[in-house]
Amino acid sequence: MPKGYWIVHIKVTVPETYRHYADVAPGIVEQLGGTYTVDAGRAETAEGDASLDRHVVVEFPSYDAALTAFRSEAYQSIVHLRRASSVCTFTIAEGA
Repeated sequence: MPKGYWIVHIKVTVPETYRHYADVAPGIVEQLGGTYTVDAGRAETAEGDASLDRHVVVEFPSYDAALTAFRSEAYQSIVHLRRASSVCTFTIAEGA
């Protein structure tokens, strides 16, 4: 069964608020079965728009698990922090 992924590109606009989200999200994501494979380390945009400069990839056991985690009450309880403090694209994708 293919794995599922959260692929998120972010530009932080309110660092103090985003820090609250970033402090809490990993624990929630891990409880929901996710594993961070990319978490805002060094990156170079080889092509395209570089305005979103923070990149996160989270792996889940399946696409359905990734969807369920995103829609979960636990994760949704902190989404307002990310939305209030950043601009982002958030894609849920099925792996190969």
